[in-house]
Amino acid sequence: MPKTVDHDQRRRELAAAVQRVIARDGVAEVSIRTVAAESGWSSGALRHYFATRDELLVFACEQVIEQVTARIRAMPMDGSAHDVARRVLLETMPADPERHTEAAIAFGFLALGLGDPKIAQVQRLMFGSMFELCLQVVAILAPDADATRLQGSARRLHAMVDGLTVHVLAGHLTADEMVAELDAFLAGF
Repeated sequence: MPKTVDHDQRRRELAAAVQRVIARDGVAEVSIRTVAAESGWSSGALRHYFATRDELLVFACEQVIEQVTARIRAMPMDGSAHDVARRVLLETMPADPERHTEAAIAFGFLALGLGDPKIAQVQRLMFGSMFELCLQVVAILAPDADATRLQGSARRLHAMVDGLTVHVLAGHLTADEMVAELDAFLAGF
């Protein structure tokens, strides 16, 4: 009897292998070969699912977006507006090893997206999703703000979150310093 294969599950397993390679070795080391070795698959079997490194990276980034979105949707929204905003934003920032890896995957797309329209499309999805999240957070923090103020505040919050994330990824700030800066920014609302 032929074995039933859950192709979606296999793709998720490969995305997890990409995340492990990035966590251990960095985005530059992701290749069909390194992910095949990490997953215990042959390169040929992996190519059945992803023909190129870019396809593999795109899928891994999409998985990160889904993971973060699912975590945020599952969060309790109790507590003060500042507490909720802080918890939600920290789900997207490199405050621990798992989120550091997710951020490394997401921001690894910045340079790659400049030369590849498919990667740029995922990059726009990532940035659009983050902006929408920031817009929702600002609406929680400033419920009486008009649309113009909400948009401007969300853009500033998005830039601040992304900037702090990049500083942690570059080793310029520690996760604790990032959290302190986030807290200081949110105190201004």
